Amino acid sequence: MTNDGNLAAVNQEHRVGLFSIGLAAYWDQYPGLRERLEQANKTICCKLKELKAEVVNAGLIDDPGKAIAAGHHFRQEDVDLLFLHVSTYSLSSTVLPVVRRSKVPVVLLNLSPEGAIDYERFNRMGDRTAMTGEWLAHCQSCSVPEIANVFRRCGIPFQQVTGILDEPSCWSEIGEWLEASRVAHGMAHNRLGIMGHYYSGMLDIYSDLTLQSSTFGTHIEMLEVDELSALRRDVCECEMNRRVAEICEMFDVGTDCEQCELQRAARTSLALDRLVEKYDLGSLAYYYKGSGISENEDTMSSIIVGTSMLSARGVPVAGELEVKNAQAMKIMDLFGFGGSFTEFYANDFNEDVILMGHDGPGHMAIAEGKPMLRPLRNYHGKVGNGLSIEMSVKHGPVTLLAVAEAGGGGLKLVAAEGESVPGAILEIGNTNSRYRFPIGARRFLEQWSEQGTAHHCAVGVGHHASTLKKLAMLLGIEYGCVC
Repeated sequence: MTNDGNLAAVNQEHRVGLFSIGLAAYWDQYPGLRERLEQANKTICCKLKELKAEVVNAGLIDDPGKAIAAGHHFRQEDVDLLFLHVSTYSLSSTVLPVVRRSKVPVVLLNLSPEGAIDYERFNRMGDRTAMTGEWLAHCQSCSVPEIANVFRRCGIPFQQVTGILDEPSCWSEIGEWLEASRVAHGMAHNRLGIMGHYYSGMLDIYSDLTLQSSTFGTHIEMLEVDELSALRRDVCECEMNRRVAEICEMFDVGTDCEQCELQRAARTSLALDRLVEKYDLGSLAYYYKGSGISENEDTMSSIIVGTSMLSARGVPVAGELEVKNAQAMKIMDLFGFGGSFTEFYANDFNEDVILMGHDGPGHMAIAEGKPMLRPLRNYHGKVGNGLSIEMSVKHGPVTLLAVAEAGGGGLKLVAAEGESVPGAILEIGNTNSRYRFPIGARRFLEQWSEQGTAHHCAVGVGHHASTLKKLAMLLGIEYGCVC
């Protein structure tokens, strides 16, 4: 803090802590063992940096005094995740002070220097002291049950990666833990704007906002539609025309899209950009009938193009004030998977696929081809008319994600892996895709609904259920995977 009590600027970069553990009593007994284990620590640190991690490395911790100091160091450095490298047998008293003081999730790295000891070479060494030192360099698993026992008795959650130091599958798993931690960090620093009110009667989408903040750390900013309308008034004609040109480059604009509708959408898009900048928003959930006040109706009926452009720029926007789905979309976007707003549209049991999409915002960065602009005479079930987005999600592997508030007092993540497949869609001016799931359409529909999700979810490209499960584990919330 500064001298006058005001908080100084905070470095909010994601960083991880790394420490290896050993037993000080070994060093004099087995020359070269400490240096060998320290080299393994440096190797892990380099590999983490290759995965774009900012690493705070406490090195080799071999007694409780160093453990206490390391715990303070990690806490002062504000790390988001700890990697605990079990390099040889070590006392649990060397581990607990570090993790207890750090108060962040911990992943045990039980990584052997090679797949197996070379038994013939080992037994030819002759010197039993040297042989013991060699064995201890491979003795990672010995203390893992001890550490796990202490963590469980102390109520400390932990994760494990077990294998070989240079094994690609281990580093793929470590990479997933890194990505999950980065996203947890991003969610904790995200500012979610809420503008308007819920769509009346959709009981499944009503959310406990405090629960969202306590689970993810998200800051929630309450916004007024009136302010967005006021910002529209300040958009000059030259700015509006430039934005119309941008829209025409980004979208396949239908010949039936009138110039006045493009200008309305451009004006609202610019106002949205200014609202996002003013409140430093990283995501937005909105809905507002707009009836009775013509200016607000004009604003809200022309919002779809601008919200879609925001979603493509990393500020996902959910309609119908679906806060839970805004969170799911943000998670997917932080991972780099996309995260488009979607719901069940229709079933094609002949082809064993499910049609899914939504009116309103679409994530153009994951579109199959160029998204189209279509004029709608009315927004079904809503006030007004204007331009809408028609697009399909890229053909290939996809993952669905829902943030569910299932009634048990907490949140859960629900995921499913499937495929976006080509075929006929409903050309009604909405996002619309065909999805096939490995368990079939009928079983998927039943099992997804059983998880307690709302009727909205986020869709992203690629298969990512394993990484999403790791995020749930870091957040300490339930996870359900349908397929």
